[in-house]
This record gives sequence, structure tokens and C-alpha cells, in this order.
Amino acid sequence: MKILIADDDRNLRKVLFSELSEAGFKVSESENGIKAKDLLEKEEYDVLLLDLNMPGMSGMEVLQHVKDAEISTEVIVFTGNATVSTAVDAMKMGAYDYITKPFQIHKLITVIEKAYERKNLRNENLALKSQIRRQSKTAEIVTQSPLMFEILENIKKFAVSDLPVLVCGESGVGKELVARAVHDASGRRDAPFLPLNCGAIPETMLESELFGHEKGAFTGAHARKAGLLEIANHGTLFLDEISELNLQLQGKLLRAIETGSFFRVGGTNEVKVDVRYVSATNKDILKEIEEKSFRADLFYRISAFTVHIPSLRERKEDIPLIVEYIIKNNAAFRNKRLSKKAVEILSEYSWPGNVRELQNVIHRALFLSSGDTIESIDLPFDLIPRQKNTVKRIEDVEREHILQVFREVGGHKKKAAEILGIDPKTLYRKLSHYGISLK
Repeated sequence: MKILIADDDRNLRKVLFSELSEAGFKVSESENGIKAKDLLEKEEYDVLLLDLNMPGMSGMEVLQHVKDAEISTEVIVFTGNATVSTAVDAMKMGAYDYITKPFQIHKLITVIEKAYERKNLRNENLALKSQIRRQSKTAEIVTQSPLMFEILENIKKFAVSDLPVLVCGESGVGKELVARAVHDASGRRDAPFLPLNCGAIPETMLESELFGHEKGAFTGAHARKAGLLEIANHGTLFLDEISELNLQLQGKLLRAIETGSFFRVGGTNEVKVDVRYVSATNKDILKEIEEKSFRADLFYRISAFTVHIPSLRERKEDIPLIVEYIIKNNAAFRNKRLSKKAVEILSEYSWPGNVRELQNVIHRALFLSSGDTIESIDLPFDLIPRQKNTVKRIEDVEREHILQVFREVGGHKKKAAEILGIDPKTLYRKLSHYGISLK
């Protein structure tokens, strides 16, 4: 915990510096309000111990600056018995609490710890709001695939470390679910898990979303905003589609990973964080490095462990299980089941959009099916002809038949017409219609 003491009483500062340092806090001090204001602008402090009566710039003026600049430091004010009413006014302005002089150090430490808890609670509330905004209910990894079981076992092994993880795989395979599994199996499971889709946010907003910004940093920045990296402190930040970051942002992210610190957009105060990074991409990132669109040094930083998620067509045994899970989690349609034919069609389809595409297909079928059974007719039409060729157009059958006859007679058109039982002129017309050119 970082504490700033702002008091013009040199002896009190000396005692507090010694006692609080011995208690395990990182302590800085200021003998007046002007210096305190400068320190607050240069560095992040968790708690400010503020004397209300200081020369040059009073404690109330410092508190007003903290409020106006939206500095996240919690403030505890020092006051004498004669100025308790002023301390109450300070609390109305946003101070956490006041303590009257003289005081016992253990009581002050108790108040400091409570103030720090409030700061953490406020950050956690920001994280919760961000999560609600960005994500729906956490889904499970539903599988009976040996490939996926091996991945899940590996996750248990490396999740306990804080080393970064890179998740690779096609779009829609469930890379975020794997990232969540890493977080849930780690010691950070009770801290925030925050996802950021680097490809879904305009490039001009991405830096602010990741690092936050100061008031007035750009047009529309009416207040200080904490970025996801700051809100994810002590937790996990999931950077989906990380290869979509431009090279400049890649450099800033690399510095944040290496140093554990960064600057908000338009800011001069260094913000320190303790974050576990999980990244994901659906691209060939080594090819991106060759083409100079992704930094090799960043790749090595984010890929201490690499997980390759197989496509759905590589684990088709999971399809019935996933379908059952989707239906079970749709309360209005829990009684519905797939017909044997529908299951066959789903199992034979190639699923280029992977689990996400399967989920969309099942949601659509649940609404379109009239009875308790989802039939093949309830599935999208393009699933069937691509995989089921038992029903063919008459013209396709006729063309194949003409070609077969031509092969049998060695390309002799007159003999072919006789076998087909049609006039040679009719045969010529059909050859032209079907684009068949035989010599």
C-alpha cells in the first residue's frame, strides 16, 4: 500500500513515516499542500493522510484538487478538536474519514486499512460493471473429445503460474472459454477476468479502452477513465484477436507486460498493475511476424504457454453433447430434442464457423421447429445440399448419365444417341446445354 503524508508538523511526519514503514507500507511525505498536490499528480497513492491546516495551500484545497482531478486516492484528514466541523465538511467533499490529534498509531492503521479496502471495492465494482457490459453468463467447456481433454489437463498444470498464455484456433472454437478456464484454475480466480476484443473496437478508441485516459486527453474525454488493464489489477486480462493491434499499441503493451506499469492516455502518472495475460488469435501469428505486422518480441512475451484449440470438424463427437447443452440452457425449449436425421446432418457438416456457428443454427432451429422434435427441415437449407447428395436435380442426373454413356461408347455420338434413345440432333442440343465437349 502506498501512503502519502501531507502535514507541516515535521515531528509528526517523522513518527508516522517510521511507524507506517515498519507496518509494511510504502510511505512518502510532504510538508505543505503545494508539494502534496505535485506528488499526487506525478504518482499514484492509495491513501493520503492530510492535515487540514497547512501553509500555502490548505488541506481543503488539496482535497478539492483530488476531487476535481478525479484522483482515486482515498483521503483521511487530520484535525484538532477545534476543527471537527471542518473535518465533517471534508468528508462531504469526499474524504473517507477524519482522525483527531493526538491519536494512537494502531487506530490510524485500522482506518488506513479500511480506506484501502474501500478503494479496492470501488475498483472491483468498476470491474463488475465492465464485465456485465462485455460478457454474458460464463459458459462451460462441453466435450468428450480426447483432444480437448488433453488441453484441459494441460491448463490445470500451467494455470497455477502467472506466465502468459497464447490461445490459437479458428474463429468460433471457444478461445475465450479456454482463457476463462485458465483464469478459473489459477490463484487469481476471485479477481476480475476482463476480456478485450482487439478487433471489435475502433483503432482510435482501443488505446483508451486498454490503458484508460485522463480528463481532457482528447475531445470527449470529460473525466478520467480507468482502462481494462487497470481494472483487471490482480486478475486476468484476456486480449482476444491480439494480432489486430497496430504496431504502436503492440509496443505500449509490451512495455506494460515487461514493467508492470503504464501511462493513461494523456497522463503523466505511472500506473502499476499486477495482471496475468491471456491472448488469443485466429491468425498464423508466425506468418504475421514474417510480414512485419506483429512484433516478435511481443510474441515471445505473450506465449510462455501456447494452446491450440482444434476445430469442431476435428472433434465431431462433441456435436451432440454441445447441442444438448445449448438446448438445456434455453429454458423455453428444454423439452425439445433433435431427430436422428437432424443429428446426422449436423454431424456431417464441416462447420467453418465452429461452435459459434453450431450455436446459431440450434438457436434458429429451436424457434422454427413447431413440435418437440427438431427435424432436418428446421435446419438451414445450406447445411443439407453441401453434405447430403442423395437428392439431385433431374438435370444433374441426366448430365451424368450422358457422360457415362459417352464413356462406354468411346465418345461415339451416334452410338450414344442410339443407346440413349434420342435423336442425334437432340443429343447435340443437350451436349451444348450441359457444356459437354467430346471429341
